[in-house]
Amino acid sequence: MILCDASVMVAAINKGDIDHLRCLHAINPLQQRLISTQACIAEAMHLLRNYTGWRGQESLINWIESDFLLVHHSTEAEDKRACALMREYADAPMDYADASLVATAEVLGITGILTLDRHFFAYRINGKDSFQLSPD
Repeated sequence: MILCDASVMVAAINKGDIDHLRCLHAINPLQQRLISTQACIAEAMHLLRNYTGWRGQESLINWIESDFLLVHHSTEAEDKRACALMREYADAPMDYADASLVATAEVLGITGILTLDRHFFAYRINGKDSFQLSPD
């Protein structure tokens, strides 16, 4: 599995996004399912509603219903870890959606992430491991 940030979900679905093809090309050759957090999916749904209306949201719903995108349901401990990460990276800054991805990476042992957000280069999994970002 590979983590998926809201930025890639939105760009891959929104044909008008400058990074649309770049994100599709990053997703298509993957032989693994995507996984994201409820916070990232909520953020993507909000942005898709603004950019594409219901059709974009429906596309993301289809990703979930087809099991192309798995929804990680965080535990209370992961939620608290996300809050601690936001404090740790307050100068980055880190929002809750990004923090939830880092906490999920720590729990699931995943280092690969699909994101357009370059600040993931600064984030560390368990305080030490770097993310492997795509698309390049």
